[in-house]
Amino acid sequence: MTDPISELLTRLRNSNMVRAEKVDVPASKLKLEIIKILKEKGFIKGYKVLKDKKQGILRISLKYASDGEKVISGLKRISKPSRRVYIDKGNIPAVMGGFGVAIVSTSKGILTDEACKREGVGGEVLCYIW
Repeated sequence: MTDPISELLTRLRNSNMVRAEKVDVPASKLKLEIIKILKEKGFIKGYKVLKDKKQGILRISLKYASDGEKVISGLKRISKPSRRVYIDKGNIPAVMGGFGVAIVSTSKGILTDEACKREGVGGEVLCYIW
């Protein structure tokens, strides 16, 4: 059994390490929602959904500071297929003291930690990004 979210995070981490401009990932609705959050929070420049004969491809443009410093300094998968991690609305984590983002799968869709606090929902913690 493969874990598509771990694959996405690993491709982003590896491409970020070698300072690649773009990375291609097989598309899915869940990956697209995670990428939208990364774009909204300023971790990536942008993304495009490319059509192919199968499921499509997400082409992600990585972002670096003007001095070449990486914008994404870390990515961590929290809930895995072998060990699911759930939180309730009162225990939403603050990643790196508020400098990072927790991405949570809720009944209202894929949300950030601050959106979960605002909406008053909990769910499955997918990953941390800082």
